[in-house]
Amino acid sequence: MVSPTLLASGGKRSPIRELSEYAAVQAAKIGRENVFDFSLGNPSTPPPPEVDRAILDIIQTEDPVSVHGYSSNIGMDSCRQAIAESCNRRFNRSLTKDNFMLVTGASTGLHIISVALNLSPDSEIIVIAPYFPGYRAAIQCGGNKMVVVPPDTEHFQIEFEALERAINANTQAVIINSPNNPSGTIYNEATIKRLAELLERKSREFGHAVYIICDEPYRELVYTEETVPYIPAYYRNTIVCYSYSKSLSLAGERVGYIMTDNDIDDFKDVWTALKGGAGIVANVCMPTLFQKVIERCVDVKPNIADYAYNRDLLLKEFKDIGYRFAEPRGAFYLFFQAPFGMTGMEFSELAKKYNVLVVPADGFGCPGWLRLSYCVSRSTVERALPLLRAIYQEAGAAAR
Repeated sequence: MVSPTLLASGGKRSPIRELSEYAAVQAAKIGRENVFDFSLGNPSTPPPPEVDRAILDIIQTEDPVSVHGYSSNIGMDSCRQAIAESCNRRFNRSLTKDNFMLVTGASTGLHIISVALNLSPDSEIIVIAPYFPGYRAAIQCGGNKMVVVPPDTEHFQIEFEALERAINANTQAVIINSPNNPSGTIYNEATIKRLAELLERKSREFGHAVYIICDEPYRELVYTEETVPYIPAYYRNTIVCYSYSKSLSLAGERVGYIMTDNDIDDFKDVWTALKGGAGIVANVCMPTLFQKVIERCVDVKPNIADYAYNRDLLLKEFKDIGYRFAEPRGAFYLFFQAPFGMTGMEFSELAKKYNVLVVPADGFGCPGWLRLSYCVSRSTVERALPLLRAIYQEAGAAAR
């Protein structure tokens, strides 16, 4: 026999992966250039040249046994210290290697944090819709209950009245994702300050810390002049989960970290629990080669020129066509509402007729909306624009 819970969970297909697999099938039939796959958030921009140079130099000059062997489970001291010093320069902190654990991607980091924060079968972690669907698995892995705060589809900030109602004595944490997947919006400073005040008050009320889990793999992918608030500067009980998957286009290499500041409540206990959680989810060590790469490339900036081009082109066209959407200020997603009262699934199925693949957002906690991932080639976006217009027009004709 197998676990009924995992049997049910494993039987559910991710709509993102389903569309991606459908794209592969269609590409085999009609050619990949004729399939407009906006499903996966898989970076299309290659890593910065510094990354490739670092890989080659490490492989050619360093001891291969060391390069390809195990490191400490929490990561090499030198890599963690390099990351700490980078954060100190960027965010005016006083961090050391002891504030960091290297993990095999942000998803693993979230699983570890969820395990560490589980106090009882009643423990809860709150997510703000729209949210990344992978949060559900991470929260369940820790034995926690996921509580969803409904979306603010006007400004894509936080519905604070709903959030306050959701917080109770069982609440362990609130996950914040900014820039956001799927909306591309950034939680502004006023939102973060209000969130910090609310959680400080609730922590006092319930006699234990309500943590912010700050999931920020898109921090460096910003298209405006605004600054993404560094949440530990506003709220001390913050656990940061970061990934280099998007900033350095290393999604397949699984490189990331968990971080807390020194003044988090129960610092020693939190880190002991995080290390225990890492063992439970088998975070043996982040790939050693890429620890060495990150150490050398810790301050390398991403190249977002192609993403910016695609974003600007899509915004102009979507405004002209008449789609309603959240203006993406970061990440690489365009989040838009299905027109003419359609459901997200209905629009997605209609778009498949044109071989345009966009993800219905029911799994993101925002029914009636869709996510278009524009981390694709410029040509793909340019050639898809007439099709996106035709899809809108066909939807409109059907509604009349």
